[in-house]
This record gives sequence, structure tokens and C-alpha cells, in this order.
Amino acid sequence: MSTSSIRSIELLSPAKNLECGRTAIDHGADAVYIGGPGFGARKNAGNSLDDIHQLIDYAHLFGVKIYVTINTLLFDHEIKEANTLIHQLYKIGADAVIIQDMGLLETELPPIPIHASTQTDNRTLEKVQFLEQVGFDQVVLARELSIPQIKTIKEQTNVPLEYFIHGALCVCYSGQCYMSASINNRSANRGECAQPCRLKYNLQDRNGNTINSNKHLLSLKDLNLSDHIDQLIEAGISSFKIEGRLKDKGYVANVTAHYRQVLDKIIDQKKHLKRTSSGFSFNSFTPEANKSFNRGFTTYFVNGREKNIWSIDSPKAIGEHIGQVKKVAKDHFTIDRSIQLSNGDGLSFFTKKKELSGLKINKVSDNKIYPNHMKGLSQGMKLYRNFDKAFTDQVNNNTTRRKIECDIVFKETNNGFSLSIKDDDKIESTITSSLSPSPANNPERALGQMETQLSKLGNTIFQANNVFIELNSDWFFQAKELNNLRRSLVEKHEQSRRNHFKSKERSFSPNAIPFPKSLLNYTANIVNGKAREFYARHGVTESDWGFEKQGNINNAELMRTKHCLLYMNSQCLKEHPEARKLLPLTLSNNKDSYTLEFDCKNCEMIIKRS
Repeated sequence: MSTSSIRSIELLSPAKNLECGRTAIDHGADAVYIGGPGFGARKNAGNSLDDIHQLIDYAHLFGVKIYVTINTLLFDHEIKEANTLIHQLYKIGADAVIIQDMGLLETELPPIPIHASTQTDNRTLEKVQFLEQVGFDQVVLARELSIPQIKTIKEQTNVPLEYFIHGALCVCYSGQCYMSASINNRSANRGECAQPCRLKYNLQDRNGNTINSNKHLLSLKDLNLSDHIDQLIEAGISSFKIEGRLKDKGYVANVTAHYRQVLDKIIDQKKHLKRTSSGFSFNSFTPEANKSFNRGFTTYFVNGREKNIWSIDSPKAIGEHIGQVKKVAKDHFTIDRSIQLSNGDGLSFFTKKKELSGLKINKVSDNKIYPNHMKGLSQGMKLYRNFDKAFTDQVNNNTTRRKIECDIVFKETNNGFSLSIKDDDKIESTITSSLSPSPANNPERALGQMETQLSKLGNTIFQANNVFIELNSDWFFQAKELNNLRRSLVEKHEQSRRNHFKSKERSFSPNAIPFPKSLLNYTANIVNGKAREFYARHGVTESDWGFEKQGNINNAELMRTKHCLLYMNSQCLKEHPEARKLLPLTLSNNKDSYTLEFDCKNCEMIIKRS
């Protein structure tokens, strides 16, 4: 098979900080995305340049890439600062920056690859083709795309495609939600989303009849595409992204390790696929993605529209179903199945009023479970475990290390002795030294001691598969001498690997490729003069300022979503045209009220302020 026909597959993990980034790498990530000191779509997940530099140094030992998010909209006074930050990231070796604001492309950028954030609303072939022709090196596709849609885009583009496979879902097309900005002046496009989609709402028809009462109607379950990775590879995805830049290191470790196993199994079976980074993680625990925070799982629209994508009763983590309450006593209860529970486990359940409640296990004795309280429990109630203490302790205290396999050669030369290391990437380092051995009284024992000392790589990133010793005489070496030689070699080889995996340079050259539209409204998210210049250069003749620049816009679409409340209530207008008599629908809570419209041609629901 030719080298050109081999496809590189990337597992891309999140990091809210340096610790989480190192955790992602140790557990098998091929790339890590992390927020810089500012301008990231998670405002509370910023990191210093020094921390990012440390992460890059560690990542490049394994050929792992570090992508830095600068994916917010920028006002005029912020463009220069954001550009300066990109130059600083380039200097410390970042592998790419992920951007949303096209105004940055009208500035002088360093030769660093640019990725198009999902916030740039990448859901059509025409948009992805444009981004490729403009010069983006990778495009993060909209989460709403199905496998056939992805395949169509890949067949007509060459740019690497990135796709979310796990984690929290935005109910709106990314970059197109103005709900938080409208009601709280906290823009999702500026990293300040107040998450109004996770609140409770009432849904009423035109006559005031209640369809849903006090439910989390816009809150979605979490994405889990574990069973669809093979199909996504075949459709053309090359970068598989885990959501979670606000998640802790336990989440990152478990979910990254899980998808590393999923991908490795596929890659091992298909010779035309390869990993994009080096080394292998030796996990000290068995990953289980369902045990990390989730609101229940959905495959969303990857197979087309499906029914149960919302977490209507709660936006919180419900956990894994463990059974039903069998018997309730004064200070304990039992469940209807045998399952291993531990002191400290957290259980959740829905009360008779359909409110999510929880308890903590203080003691388990035989089949009896003694919680910290008994409030709300009743016979027959479904129970879920949303905190598995034993598993969490395993993950948080795990000793997983990522290792690069290598061979070590110790030789006698004309000028002394040489020690060499050659790793799986065929990278080789050698050092020479004039050691002071003495004749070996027991050559066989001396040889064994040499092999032992030279293979002691336990605290390094290397693991010795073989140690070859080629000496002209039977020598005995002091352990201290061999240890010092080995440490010097490891230090040199680490630098050799960093030098080998230096970031690729890619200069951005402005062009005048026509944008798919010539007229743009506020949904183009233009909030600075540079962005307006960008679109004008690409043939746009008229453009409005973005929502964040204008403030509230009369009759504006605050959200356009594939999540249809009529469909979820079995009233799809295509299947039940008589449901039109219910329109317009109103979505409201004690604070806000919205009118719902339905674009049935595109299977989309539109939310506007009432």
C-alpha cells in the first residue's frame, strides 16, 4: 500500500488547563485543544502562555498537536490584541489556532495553521468549500450533520474534517444562538453563554392550552457516538473531537481512554489507517464512558432524526440505571437486583413530582443500603448511580503512563563507549563517553547487570523492548556510571523528538474566492471592521452588523435548531398537518416568553422573542 493512500486519524481531546492537557496526552489523545489567555469560547477556561508552552513541550515528545482556541467574536479594539496572541502562540510552537472571527484573516498572521471553529456554522457543502478555498487547514463540522451529509461534503472537498463525537450538545446551530445575548447580554459568541437552553419552560398552543409544563424543553442529552466511529471514518472524518473544556481531569482521562480503545480497534483492523501521534497508553483502569458526567446519551442526527434526544426532566447528570427500589424501611432500602455498590456512591431518582433528587450511600450491609437521608424514596422508584466512588477513585488515582517503545544499543568504540536509542518512529540518538570499567570477575553476571541498568526507563516516556550490548572485552561497569549515561541519553533523545515533531508552518495568503452569499444579515456575526472588509473582498455587497454589535434586533431569530418540539410531542407537521391549528406555539417561563416558528422544508424550529 502506498504511503499516500494511508489516512491519518486524530483523537482530539479537551483541556481546561495544563493538568488536563497532560492527562489527555497520557491517556491517548493525538491532539489537544485548549484556551489561551483570552478570546476563547469558554471564558472561564483560559490559560497562560507559560502553561501552554509547557503543554506543547510535553505534547511534542509524542508528536501530539496542541490547538489553541481563539474562537470568539472580536470587537475592533480587540483585533490587534488577538493578532498579537496568535504571534505569541506561533513562537512557542502551537500547532494551530481555532478561530471564529473572519476579521483575523484581514490581519498579518504568522505562518501557523488556521482551523475553522464549529462557531463559523459549517453545515453546508458550500460553506466548507469556501473555507477550504480561503485557506483553512481544518474545518469543524456542525454537530447536526448526518453521515450521508458528511460523506457528500468529503467527496467534494479536500480539507481535513473534524467532528464532535462525545459530550454536551448545543441545541442551536453553533455560532447562531443569540438567546443568552438577548435576555442576559451574555453572548455565546463571546464565550459568556448563560445557558438559557437548560432552564425549565412551558409550551402552550395558540389557545393557551398547555402541551408541556415546567420541563427542560430545550435541554439535550449528551452526545455519544462510540458505535458510529467506523462509519464516520468511512464518511470522511479525520479528527474525532471530545467536548469538555470545562471538565475535570477525571472526565478527560476516562473519556479519552475510552475513545482511544475504540479508535485503536478500528485502526488495527484497517491497514489504510494510522494514528497521528506516537506511543501507547498503558491504562491502569478500564474506561467506561457512561460513568463520567452525562445527561443520558444520544446519537443526535448522525443517523438522521431520532425521537428521544432531549433530557426533558433534568439538565443534570442522572447516571446509569441500577434498578428499582424494592423495599423502603426506616433507615435503609433495598433494590431489585444485585449490583456492587460502595460507601460514598451517589444515587439519583425522580420524585413523584418528577423532580430530580439524590442521596449518598453511607453504608452497604448485605442487600441493605443505608443513605444519608430517605426523603422522597418510595417502592418501585427507578434508581440511577450518578457517582461511582470506586470507579472515580480508580480514575483519579490511576497511574496510566504513555510510553514510546525503543531499542537500546551499548557499544565499545575506538574512543570509548557509545549508548544509542532508536524508537518506533525511527528517531535515533547517540552519546559517547570514556567510561572507566574494570575486568569482569563474573562476565555473565556483569552482562545481566548492564542490561538491567540500561533498561531502567520507568520514570521516562520510553520503554525498552531490547537492550543490545556489543563489547570487545568482558567488562564490569559501576551502576552509577551506566545510570548517568542512560539519563544523559534520555535527555538528548527527548530533545531529538521535540525537534523532529516541530509544528508545521502554513502561511495564510488572502484571496478573493466568492462567498456563497452576496447579502449578509446579523447571523454572519460581523462585529468589527476587519470582518466586514473580509466579506467585501469575497464579493459580499451588503452586510449587517452582528447581534452583539447592534444589541437586540426586532423580530430576530434567537435560535434556529433541528430540535423540534412539535416532533418531540408527536405533532410533526409533515406527519400531522392538522397540528397547524395549534400554531403559533409559545415557549415561556416566569421570566421570558418566545414564539416558535417551524421551517418544515429544512426540518428546523425557530425561536423568536415574543
